[in-house]
Amino acid sequence: MAKSYLPGPLQGFGLTLATAFKKSAVLNYPEVKVEVKARYHGRHVLNRHPDGLEKCVGCELCAWACPADAIYVEGGDNTDEARFSPGERYGAVYQINYLRCIFCGLCIEACPTRSLTMTNDYELADDDRQDLIFTKEDLLAPLLPGMEQPPHPMRLGDNEKDYYLGGPELAKAAATADNAAPVSDEVTK
Repeated sequence: MAKSYLPGPLQGFGLTLATAFKKSAVLNYPEVKVEVKARYHGRHVLNRHPDGLEKCVGCELCAWACPADAIYVEGGDNTDEARFSPGERYGAVYQINYLRCIFCGLCIEACPTRSLTMTNDYELADDDRQDLIFTKEDLLAPLLPGMEQPPHPMRLGDNEKDYYLGGPELAKAAATADNAAPVSDEVTK
């Protein structure tokens, strides 16, 4: 740093004048959202199959992989009358405590069905601590056109092989037949 021969108050006025006419860096947040990188780890989402069934099978691997103990899962059994996922089990209770979550992404690495993914949503501040414990209803992806609210039977095939291998093609064919918007096999927010 170059030494100035001006007295201290004049150096301060000079700095004030030099910065007064510069273009200010203003972020108009929250009116204008900040763009984040595509691989940013934000809020979690529980994805659905193209017919609306939940991808979560209640295996609790995400809870075991979480180093901060922020995820709580209780699995439930699907029945023929009430089917929430195509497997034998589903996540009956699912909670993520964002007061503990460190957004490391180990939970999504552990998920065997790609049910749990992370979005770019970074707005998680709240003035009530209880509101930062997200339940399954907060985390589930919204129903897209062509999807049906569970519980309902598997619509994408008669058995699990048809469901998982032919499911996306059956969903697209059903969507075009109904003149509905095509559905994607994975929902990210």
